[in-house]
Amino acid sequence: MKTINIGDTVPDFTALVTGNKTIKLSDYRGKNLVLYFYPKDNTPGCIKEGQSFRDHYQEFVALKTEILGVSRDSLKSHENFKAKQEFPFDLISDSDEELCQLFDVIKMKNMFGKKVKGIERSTFLIDHQGKLVHEWRKVKVKEHVAEVLQAVNELAEKN
Repeated sequence: MKTINIGDTVPDFTALVTGNKTIKLSDYRGKNLVLYFYPKDNTPGCIKEGQSFRDHYQEFVALKTEILGVSRDSLKSHENFKAKQEFPFDLISDSDEELCQLFDVIKMKNMFGKKVKGIERSTFLIDHQGKLVHEWRKVKVKEHVAEVLQAVNELAEKN
């Protein structure tokens, strides 16, 4: 499977999300979509990032933008994580790494001196027509959501 680049139309993928629903990218046509990939449910950085998206969720919605979190965790793990953190958005279970491969976020990482394969924290902004318009890789959690919100604001001003 080829990876996508900025300016490409994202293929219409299908994914399993919390609430035991199946969604397609085309379900979000007419809205922008923030797809954020994170390493693991219930870990400190992933909690902070998700909480930040949660806390700014209404600002994204006001700009006709939906948010989806993605990791390789199971749907059961996602359900617990979403409930515990009160996320108003769904989480995608990408256990087969199909989306991770499409967006090229699986990388070799050092974990306690061992090389392991894992998700590199990354975020992608897909516009209302399904085109990839912005990407953030090797994300640092602290100011990240503010940067994404600024990009969504700029996109809204253009449209």
